[in-house]
Order: sequence, then structure tokens, then C-alpha cells
Amino acid sequence: MGKKLRALGVVLPQFHPIPENDEWWGKGFTEWTNVAKATPRFRGHYQPHIPADLGFYDLRLEEARIAQAELAKQYGIYGFCYYHYWFHGKQLLERPVNEIVASGKPDFPFCLCWANEPWGRNWDGSNNKIIQAQEYSKSDHLKHISYLLDIFKDKRYIKVKGRPLFIIYKVKAIPDVKDMVEIWNAEAKNVGFENGLYVLSTTSHGFNDDPTPLGFDASWDFLPYIFSYETNFNFRVIRKIHKLLGLKDRLNLYGNAVDRILQESQNLKCWKEYPCVCPGWDNSPRRKTDAIILHGSTPELYEKWLANTCDKFEPFSEEENFVFLNAMNEWAEGNHLEPDLKWGLKYLEATKRILEMYK
Repeated sequence: MGKKLRALGVVLPQFHPIPENDEWWGKGFTEWTNVAKATPRFRGHYQPHIPADLGFYDLRLEEARIAQAELAKQYGIYGFCYYHYWFHGKQLLERPVNEIVASGKPDFPFCLCWANEPWGRNWDGSNNKIIQAQEYSKSDHLKHISYLLDIFKDKRYIKVKGRPLFIIYKVKAIPDVKDMVEIWNAEAKNVGFENGLYVLSTTSHGFNDDPTPLGFDASWDFLPYIFSYETNFNFRVIRKIHKLLGLKDRLNLYGNAVDRILQESQNLKCWKEYPCVCPGWDNSPRRKTDAIILHGSTPELYEKWLANTCDKFEPFSEEENFVFLNAMNEWAEGNHLEPDLKWGLKYLEATKRILEMYK
């Protein structure tokens, strides 16, 4: 009997208007605003990405959330990892998950990733002005975990040996993060989670250390390092093209990235780290300048990467068998498995072909 893997698709909830975004970006702003206004920056640049089967959905609608989950389930994805936004007691974009918990629909496994960085205006390339600050305190850690525990009790919430799976995006930003994890584990045990939480860090924003001394159980290779412009392989040709095109953006080729990743060995770290595969990356719809563009993604290249990742990854236990798909719907970052007008269902079909071998 072969190994079994569970694929978790990352979901961005910013596809519905909120008062804060109305104030900061204009009335009715959602992620679709950025998607729809995108234009190509050079010949052959694939923009805009226009949604197909699910359309320009609104995640305030239960039917939209159900359709999103049913599509993922149909193509072999085990569950969703929703971004969670908590700013010292203030929440943003919380409505979809709160309504999923309240309604019991969709009947689809899910977990949360705390995107714990401040919000700034750098998205539109204008400046780095902070529009929603992030702060930390012991009193807020208690308030935060109290809110989370109600969600963790949901029968659909993903657990590892009874421990709710929770991910923290930017570990280095949290002062005394070890103390916070200890507080959270104690509170979890007080309400019946006997072994506490199962907490992951992400390998991102300069954090590539063993998180276990900080109380974490494992990490998630959020964006494989190959997506960084500052890598150690030959960019001579790409940089020449980049210069000729007059681009200020950081340009790489998706195929080059995949080839380099396939040369690397997995599971070499001295701690548990879960792998991640991305269908693409192009955040030019969000940024007037300094976008990161991985050019030339295709379903075939993505399938090659996913196949290699699943083949190499050895689960740490029967329940520690996650492969992250980043992302389902990062439409304004050119990074989505949900179907668009160009590729249709091909990325999801490739996902299903590979994941069926590890059911």
C-alpha cells in the first residue's frame, strides 16, 4: 500500500467588499478590482487573468463558497487553508470563515493561516504607508486564542492526531513568539484539546530556521526560495531581456524555476517541513512597479513540479502528510488553480491526475 497525501489549497478571502477597503482603495474594492484592471507589460505577458467557471464570485454568498469547495473536492484537493487576519483584536475579511462555521457549509475540511503582517499601501506601488498596523501583547494572545478555539472545535477543522492545525505566516514579527505558543497550547488543553495545537511556521520573509525550539511542530515551505529574484543560478539572458524591455519588474521564467526545484532534494532539513507547489506567480496587477513575474507557467510544467514533489515527499506520520497548493485563488498574483478563460480546468485536471496516485 502506497503513501497517502492530503493536498491543502490556500484560499484568499478578499473577494468581498469591506468598509476598510472602501475607505483605503475606493468604494466596492475587492481583489477583483486589481484583477480586472491588469494589462500586459511586455509582449507575451499573460494579463489579465479572467475567471471562467466560478466567475467573479462574492465570498459573502454561501453558494459561492460551496461552489469553490465542490470544485476543489472534485479535483482531489483534501481541504482549504484560509488566510486569517487579526490585528490586536481587530479582524478583517473574517466574514467568509465566520459564516462557514456558523452555517456548517460547505462540508469541506479547512484550517487557518494567520497572515500577521501589517497592511500598507505598497500594493499600489505608491508608498509604504501603513494603513492597518499590527501589534502584539499577552492580553491579545489570550483574546485571539479564545476566538480561534471556537473555530477549532468545528468538526471540519483539520487536526493532526486531535490537535488543530494552525499556521503563522510571519514568525519573526512576533516578539516572544515561544511564549505566545505556550499560552495558546495551555488554553487549548483547558478546553479539551489534550495535546494542544499543531502549529506551523512558514518559510518566508527571511525565516528559514528550525521553528521547533520556538514551540512549533513543523514548517511549510510557503514560497520555494527559487521565486526570489536573488538566486544563485544564471540570470544573464533573462536580465538582458529584462533590460531591453525597459522593465522595472523582477522577471523570471516559471520553467527555469521548476527545473531548478526538480534538481533539489526534499526532506533534507533537520525538522519537519511540508512542501508547496505554486501554479504561477505574477503580482503585477497589484503593483505599478517592482512586481515579481514568473513568466510562462503552463499546466504541464505545474504538473511536472507537483508530480516530483509528491513522489519525493515522505509523510512524517499517517496524519502528517500535507502538500500545500499555493494558491487556489490568488488571482491578483497570477497564482490560481481556479479556472480562467485561457487554461480552463487544465491546472485542476493536472492536480487530480497526480493526487489520485496518493489517495
